[in-house]
Amino acid sequence: MNATASAAADSPDSPGHRFTVLIPARMASSRLPDKPLADIAGLPMVVRVAQRAAQSAAIRVVVAADDARILQACEAHGVQAILTRADHASGSDRLAEACTQLGLDGDDIVVNVQGDEPLMDPALIRAVAALLPARPEASMGTAAHAIASLADATNPNVVKVVLDARGLAHYFSRAPIPFARDHAGTAWWQGAAQAAAPGVAALQGFAPLRHIGIYSYRAGFLRQFPQLAPAPTEAVEALEQLRALWHGHRIAVHLAATAPGPGVDTPEDLERVRGLFR
Repeated sequence: MNATASAAADSPDSPGHRFTVLIPARMASSRLPDKPLADIAGLPMVVRVAQRAAQSAAIRVVVAADDARILQACEAHGVQAILTRADHASGSDRLAEACTQLGLDGDDIVVNVQGDEPLMDPALIRAVAALLPARPEASMGTAAHAIASLADATNPNVVKVVLDARGLAHYFSRAPIPFARDHAGTAWWQGAAQAAAPGVAALQGFAPLRHIGIYSYRAGFLRQFPQLAPAPTEAVEALEQLRALWHGHRIAVHLAATAPGPGVDTPEDLERVRGLFR
């Protein structure tokens, strides 16, 4: 392949790299009511998320909302939004409906960016979108980064992932995986992490990796996903992505060099993010 052809193949506008960002947004939140409309430096949070996603080279960014107030807020700031059913059990169910409403082809790439991630890195969105064109054996893509502290490694709110030799997800868990039988209670991996350059690539499947909650799908699989029977592992861990692994689908994982910016789950999180914008 000559240089011109190679550059065309790597362009974000080439067919293999074209992708749509869908942002699920729902008003109900037990810890932060009306979360999508929470003000961050003069704009609703969901608009901030859409603006970050628009910097990723996506061909389209669409908010999939469950409430007309979210649509009104998006339209007031030039963000495309569609109204989906209010009774969806999960964000993936909402995005499956959005794929149908938007008429996406089965092979179209969709990236799910959560509506409470106003600091999501556009480059990370782009990297996760690029996984599926490069990994045809995978039905989904996601991301992870190396865990830096023992506190994170043992925190059940920090989801961990172990990869196989091909860089595909082997398992996700809230438990500390892999478990260091002979080094319990110590940050046994940190010396290896410091010795590796640039850092994470040499440690895949070995050091603890924190899962980042961003996903890419082919639209056809995303429409199929809600029809798959929930997995026992999914019920035990409360991790929806385990359904895909249970049914034999593969998940490709992009290894990020750093952690993403903080998301917003609680009023305290919201104040922290507001401070960063100030």
